[in-house]
Amino acid sequence: MGRERDPFRIPRAGWEVAPAAGLASLDLNGSGGALGGGEFVTESTLGGIAVYAIYQALLSAMRTEAMRRRGEIDRATQIQTIGATVWESSKQGAVVSAALGVVLLVFPWMSLPLTLVGVVGMGKASLDLFHAFWDGLSPEQQADLSRAAFEAGVNLRRFFEGDPTAEAAQAA
Repeated sequence: MGRERDPFRIPRAGWEVAPAAGLASLDLNGSGGALGGGEFVTESTLGGIAVYAIYQALLSAMRTEAMRRRGEIDRATQIQTIGATVWESSKQGAVVSAALGVVLLVFPWMSLPLTLVGVVGMGKASLDLFHAFWDGLSPEQQADLSRAAFEAGVNLRRFFEGDPTAEAAQAA
């Protein structure tokens, strides 16, 4: 699983959150469960939109914070970029979640395989968020965090396959 290293590219929510988005559901009327098929699909779609929007907001905020710290964008551009990427991701989340909601309505037994695939997807999403967080840190903060992790017995190098800044921070 390669790491996206282009500092000017904002990562997009993709397949990694689709299973979690398909299983997420917002209980709109407090009934504790969907009463009908339309309600199930609606609640699943809204839950999926929330999952996509939150994940995309975190990815965008962390990546644009790194860009802002380097002086490549200002705060207003950062906020505008976050809003635009969250909006686009929410639209994608609506389509994916509605489709998965219909699939789960027709084939409820698919929730188990979807859950298992969701665990793998959340693992990738967690790594993507960690990389975005790491890129938002200053070199001094990266070195301090690497040093503290090393003292705690954690090797961060495995998260940065071929990342020269991480290797330099580990050596410090």
